[in-house]
Amino acid sequence: MNRTKAREWIIKMLYQYDVSKLDIDIILENFFKSNKPGEQKDYIVQSVYGIIENLDEIDSRIKKYLKNWDISRIAKMDFAILRCSFYEILYRDDIPVSVTINEAVEVAKEYSTEKSPSFINGILGNLVKVKK
Repeated sequence: MNRTKAREWIIKMLYQYDVSKLDIDIILENFFKSNKPGEQKDYIVQSVYGIIENLDEIDSRIKKYLKNWDISRIAKMDFAILRCSFYEILYRDDIPVSVTINEAVEVAKEYSTEKSPSFINGILGNLVKVKK
């Protein structure tokens, strides 16, 4: 499994966590029963737990970038994509910001609505401008 596929699975697990309210340990356990992440296992585990441990801060930061939007109106998949991306941009200096944004947009194209890629790109672009 490559890093792109691992990131996609992290987003899917975050989506499942948000929708099902299952414990994240159960979600990870089920993932590892049916998938062989190989060298990406540490990245997946670190990212999932890192996002969950910092969820309040990440969600608070996401809210700051929503112009005239209530967080409850965001599509669940878009929210999962934003959570993963904000985590990588704010907490993972080893991942280039451009890679995070590009892959977030690609996941949005694949799994979300027609307007999601530009929505995701705009929010992440604004985060990066402020972070610099």
